[in-house]
Amino acid sequence: MPRQAAPAPTRALTIVHVGHFPFGLRPGFQHGVAVKLSNGLIRNGHLVLNFSDRDIARARAPFGSRKLGVTPANAALLEFCRHHRPDVLLLGHADVILPPTIARIREALPAIRVAQWNVDPLFEPDNVRRIAGKFAVVDATFLSTAGAPLDALRAGGRRVAFLPNPADASIERGRADLAEHPGHDLFYACGHPSRPLRLICGQEWDMEAFIRAILARLPRLRPCLGGLLGRPHLTGAAYQAALEDCAIGLNVSRRPDHFLYSSDRIAQLAGNGLVVLMERATGYDTVFSDAEMAFFASFDELIGQIELLTADPAARRAMATAGRARYLALFNERAVAARLLDILFDRLAPEALPWTG
Repeated sequence: MPRQAAPAPTRALTIVHVGHFPFGLRPGFQHGVAVKLSNGLIRNGHLVLNFSDRDIARARAPFGSRKLGVTPANAALLEFCRHHRPDVLLLGHADVILPPTIARIREALPAIRVAQWNVDPLFEPDNVRRIAGKFAVVDATFLSTAGAPLDALRAGGRRVAFLPNPADASIERGRADLAEHPGHDLFYACGHPSRPLRLICGQEWDMEAFIRAILARLPRLRPCLGGLLGRPHLTGAAYQAALEDCAIGLNVSRRPDHFLYSSDRIAQLAGNGLVVLMERATGYDTVFSDAEMAFFASFDELIGQIELLTADPAARRAMATAGRARYLALFNERAVAARLLDILFDRLAPEALPWTG
């Protein structure tokens, strides 16, 4: 897609950010990537106008139906952009917004740059379909997976870049690394423990069975669980309070074999000062050292890591502090937002990784 000349790096931009923001009667997730990216862009000096496509769709439809509100929500975004004349249209999981609407916005504002970001896994075909559906109308795409799956989407010269899960110290406010004796040893929350099964160290697990297996080996462990073993789900302030009172955070995503893919849980754990406990196969051991995160390659090694860290609070705190410091240095909301704009405006190659330059 032809591009206009990029504005000078020091220019303050007007950015319309379309995504799932905690507005309206469905308040959403205060730890969400959309909130953090908008915070980072604002703190870097830009004007950000958040547009919650799902809430607009519900508000403009009979019976609050998001599906029935698609057409009016698209019309609202077109009018919103015509009114505010943004330099950038940023789309985060904005499935309500259709490609023809983006094309019409580009016609109305020929100099606009358009980017989409997505932090869902690339091993989900439907997610790849949704991402690819906007390739023709965006200038750049940002994804939370690196390696071969991301490279494949660059076919034909598309600008596709790795998006780290940002941490924001105004959201991840906890300092569990400073607590010698937090109330819980291990944190794990899961929306759907058995749908689908998680692939961990080569074996598929129902996460309730996985947690029970850990507790069978470590009967004195004090877990903090959300949505498992009869515990209620944790959201909002309750979720944040739980993170602040835990020593170690188990970071298990759907599968570990897509390079650097993790749910945004990794930022929530590291940013709040928990030791991040995750599988080595994710590739995060190429970014963080064994002094900064606790990696495992087998169930026995996972148990061993928990035993070592719970038996030695000083070692656990040192690892958590080091991991938190490196995560926030590399992947804070301002750095991630700045890198996104640098790639979007051709000041940085999309292949560049943020910890290698």
